[in-house]
Amino acid sequence: MAISNMKAILQSDIQNVWDIVTSLEKYQWRSDLSRIEILNEKQFVEYTLDGYATTFTITVSEPYRRWEFEMENSNMKGYWTGIFVEKDGQTEIDFTEDVTAKKLLMKPFVKAFLKKQQERYLSDLKKELQKFRVVERHE
Repeated sequence: MAISNMKAILQSDIQNVWDIVTSLEKYQWRSDLSRIEILNEKQFVEYTLDGYATTFTITVSEPYRRWEFEMENSNMKGYWTGIFVEKDGQTEIDFTEDVTAKKLLMKPFVKAFLKKQQERYLSDLKKELQKFRVVERHE
């Protein structure tokens, strides 16, 4: 089992952050995905750029507060928890992945892989949030 946690304060209101993170139709901001297939209101499949599929089952959805799901593919099985807190017009995120490798050879690399994925996700999310920033003009 490997646990990886990512916390950040984002310069955007909680509604924007929540809407971007939880949208299954508007995933194009994610540089690691080729597509998302929605199976039903609780399940979806994410496909990496090279077509590798991971199935997600949403277990908790409390708008603007908490989003959780189980995830599984041929290499791993795990759980993801996302906590969202609004603070003075900004949003604090606290995302935790708890993953177990299915293949013995992969176990030593899981934590480093998760950390790399989380860093890429946060970078992509910050880039997407830039589109919502209000530009102040000084005359």
